[in-house]
Amino acid sequence: MDSKHRRKQPRLLSESERARLEEFQDSIHYSSRYSDDNFEYRHVTLPKNMLKVIPKDYFDTESGTLRILMEDEWRGLGITQSLGWEHYETHTPEPHILLFKRSKDY
Repeated sequence: MDSKHRRKQPRLLSESERARLEEFQDSIHYSSRYSDDNFEYRHVTLPKNMLKVIPKDYFDTESGTLRILMEDEWRGLGITQSLGWEHYETHTPEPHILLFKRSKDY
């Protein structure tokens, strides 16, 4: 993963930013898990309108998609998953879909 997509410190949401996101949190969809030999995966689909209230600095300026988020950042958006999940990719044609993975032996 190149350095432009990885931050050293999470950019946490302010109280007002978090409050604007609350209405969308019950509409976040979690796919079933699927796996290969090394990882299990799932994708998380955010409501499209939620993207309009996520702070601009959570987005990659070149692609327009969400940048790779650190755990504290995606949890701050209201994404709830058990421990060990890593946001590793965004899907440019569908920027509201975030791809997650974790080690199969986590």
